[in-house]
Amino acid sequence: MSKKVLNEAVPVQQDGSSWEPVQLAVQLQKDMLKLKGEYMSDDGRSVDYVRLKNSDTFKDYIKQTCQLHYLDLTKLSLTERKAFFINVYNSLTIHGLADCDQLPSSVLEVKDFWANTCYNIGGLVFSLDDMEHGILRGNRPHPSVAHKQQHHFSQDDDPRTQLAMSSVDPRVHFALVCGAKSCPAIQVYTSDNLDRALEGAARSFCGQEVNVEGNKVTVSKILEWYASDFGANENELLSWISKYLPNDLQQQLVRLLSDNEPITIDSRPYNWTLNH
Repeated sequence: MSKKVLNEAVPVQQDGSSWEPVQLAVQLQKDMLKLKGEYMSDDGRSVDYVRLKNSDTFKDYIKQTCQLHYLDLTKLSLTERKAFFINVYNSLTIHGLADCDQLPSSVLEVKDFWANTCYNIGGLVFSLDDMEHGILRGNRPHPSVAHKQQHHFSQDDDPRTQLAMSSVDPRVHFALVCGAKSCPAIQVYTSDNLDRALEGAARSFCGQEVNVEGNKVTVSKILEWYASDFGANENELLSWISKYLPNDLQQQLVRLLSDNEPITIDSRPYNWTLNH
């Protein structure tokens, strides 16, 4: 399957000048907030794709995405770029699912969805995988191929490598929405509140998806798949998680770690049913 660039239509560039990157990023954030208010549940965990697809708000959003062709990402600060790619990842996921001829019951039914659903940004094509692994995870490989390759963007001359985060911020995993019911809630992020918002997303997700009972810690599959982003070993992973748990669970987990007792880590099944 070839790449599916959902903003292929190129707008007429006004006066031959480039679009202001921060201004466009803010406009896309506003469009997403409007879509969220009209077609997503209050908790951000479900999307009414059918109503959204046929709405004027969504059509306006699609027009804005065409302006991404002229966006100069190098003019965004690291914080602005991080917020931008989190928002665009989530909106591209929604756009990609809404663009399906028939809405799937699970995103897994759409062949190579994350590898082939793309936007053209600044003349470069970014798939969902490119945004997540290449940019937001600091050019780390997908967990499924980590034993085969060192980086997501494997070519040294790939211009997208210069846009990658200098290091991985594990909290982004609680901000990215893949279209499944087990995904984190959809939020819209700005550079001004990014750190605070990611802290909140981490606390909310870990508080809902992590449980400590005896010497057994049950976690989301996300924490299992991306364990290396959170620490070099299981103890470092659990220590990281503990900071984002409610007080009672935090105390239990900290006590387990300090006692040096064997800890069993289990993961709950991931619900891939479409978040609608």
